Amino acid sequence: MEAMGSPGRSRMSRALRSPWGRLAAPLAVVAVLLSADLAGGTAIRIGGLMIAVPALCAVFLGPGQILVITVVTMVCVVLAAQNNHQFDTTNFPVVMATVVLIGVGAVAGSALRVRRERQLAQVRWVATAAQQLLLRPLPGRLGPLTLASLYMAAEEEAAIGGDLYAATVLDNGDARLMVGDVQGKGMAAVEVANFLLAGFRRAARRSVDLPDLPCYLDKRLREDLADAAESALPAPDGVRTAPRSGPRTLEGFVTAVLVDVAAGCTRLRIANCGHPPPLLVRDSTVRRLMPEVPALPLGLGDIGEERHDVDTYPMEPGDILLLYTDGVTETRDEGGVFYPLADRLCSWSADTPDVLLRHLHDDLLAYAAEQLTDDVAMVAIQRAA
Repeated sequence: MEAMGSPGRSRMSRALRSPWGRLAAPLAVVAVLLSADLAGGTAIRIGGLMIAVPALCAVFLGPGQILVITVVTMVCVVLAAQNNHQFDTTNFPVVMATVVLIGVGAVAGSALRVRRERQLAQVRWVATAAQQLLLRPLPGRLGPLTLASLYMAAEEEAAIGGDLYAATVLDNGDARLMVGDVQGKGMAAVEVANFLLAGFRRAARRSVDLPDLPCYLDKRLREDLADAAESALPAPDGVRTAPRSGPRTLEGFVTAVLVDVAAGCTRLRIANCGHPPPLLVRDSTVRRLMPEVPALPLGLGDIGEERHDVDTYPMEPGDILLLYTDGVTETRDEGGVFYPLADRLCSWSADTPDVLLRHLHDDLLAYAAEQLTDDVAMVAIQRAA
């Protein structure tokens, strides 16, 4: 019987969600108000409340639906006036004019709302497409490593930020990964992220060694930022060209962690540029790989031409390395407590990278009550046992 009833409930649910199906509730309210007014006679006059129905419906109904409700409301107001002997009074034209004005305003307001909703939907689509184009899906394997990645947007309306990740295999067989977080939000942050990703790919093609990579990326990023700034200067003929992403681009910097995994997967080399430390999961323990020498983020121009300090760690079979942005550790619960990432990882130490990130995705949303305050990017790699 339950299986037979399911199609009926499904059809009813679809009917209630349909554009004209949603008319049922406001029309029922108008009918109830009219019935109460008719039943009360001249002693109770609540027909005037019907005027508020079209205005309230502008919040969730379309212009055509509100027009129908306005017409029905006008008819009901006339019937209520006849019942209360108000049809011939001098106040009745004022009441009808009020219904018309409110109805016209509700239709106009609904049309504006629908237009804005369509524009927002278009912006969301463009933002999602830009994010997917920027963050190309990482392969499931990178040489002998198993790989998984995850991106979570903080707000559906924005759906785009400056968190980034990338991975490649160098000519010598080493796997190289990067996770970064750009200052700011919006298209300006996306442009800076695109600059850095392009520099990362160029460095891989040129086989830039890891100690030289931060300086290389910093220099390339500052050059791209300078080019973006020049695009906002007046042209020689006096015509000002439009800046590509506004003045915020000129202040862009990126925290990033760069990782090289040796071809034999026996050791990790990490260059940390002001980014949260990677976590190494081994058996049931989690180790924070803190840099011995702290470094500034990329794009500030203070790293100089010297080689960057690189930390080296052994990588054993079954180890999982988690790279992440601060959107993970800065997520708070309802009491304002930060997300205990390292403690959570201890419970999933036996998982594969893909399963581990799925656990983190679900647990992070549950911890934050579905309200992330910052974008999240994570990459997990594992050496096969």
